[in-house]
Amino acid sequence: MNPRLVGLLFLCVCTALAESEYIKYKDPQQPINTRIRDLMRRMTLGEKIGQMMQLERANMTPEIMRNYSIGSLLSAGGSVPRPRATPEDWVNMVNSLPKWISL
Repeated sequence: MNPRLVGLLFLCVCTALAESEYIKYKDPQQPINTRIRDLMRRMTLGEKIGQMMQLERANMTPEIMRNYSIGSLLSAGGSVPRPRATPEDWVNMVNSLPKWISL
């Protein structure tokens, strides 16, 4: 095989490997403090502020959830899935949130 071709192929492989970034916070083998520091370093100030905010469920929209990185939802003050909601209604509401939020 042509040595130049082998060298070029080797260089391409090395470049591709160097570009794939190791993400510590996604590695369950890393200590939790290492994972937290790595994630916090990657977050913007806006994302950090958003994670400390709690939005009332009745006021959430896909745009708000997406644009402000809201950290949690509150369902209180009469904000229920429906009047006289059953445990099943609450389960269905909670289970629908991840699909709705990821829009």
